[in-house]
Amino acid sequence: MKLIVAADKNWGIGKDNKLLVSIPADMKMFRQETTGKVVVLGRKTLETFPGGLPLKNRTNIILTANKDFKVKDAVVVHSVDELLEEIKKYPSDQVYCVGGDSVYKQLLPYCDTALVTKIDYAYEADRYFPNLDEMPEWQATGTSEEQTYFDLEYAYVRYERVK
Repeated sequence: MKLIVAADKNWGIGKDNKLLVSIPADMKMFRQETTGKVVVLGRKTLETFPGGLPLKNRTNIILTANKDFKVKDAVVVHSVDELLEEIKKYPSDQVYCVGGDSVYKQLLPYCDTALVTKIDYAYEADRYFPNLDEMPEWQATGTSEEQTYFDLEYAYVRYERVK
């Protein structure tokens, strides 16, 4: 499984159940990377999507402890074990964990590639992604050229789990 995340200088990823910043080119990269694939996300992340609806042209799998939660056009699972069973139906390189923070933390041990948009700015955040630079089992294996959106600089960094 892969994961995809945008994080600021302090690995902040969100505040008040919203992204810290919306960068159009990053959103486009996310769409290109995940369209036609499987996305795994939590219920709160789903609620931030337009209309609270699953992402189009993808298989959406929602991980939630809420046994009563139902959503049209998505698969709902209630535990990591149930999720791991469900994603066996798909090639592992076609499955992307897309958040939020608790789902990232639960699934990080099962991921082998992390696609991180690193934003060179520190926002006020209340949700964070684990700092992969401090984790010896993760190694940055590729970095894009620096990108700019107005005065904001960012880069796409690919991390891979060290075997």
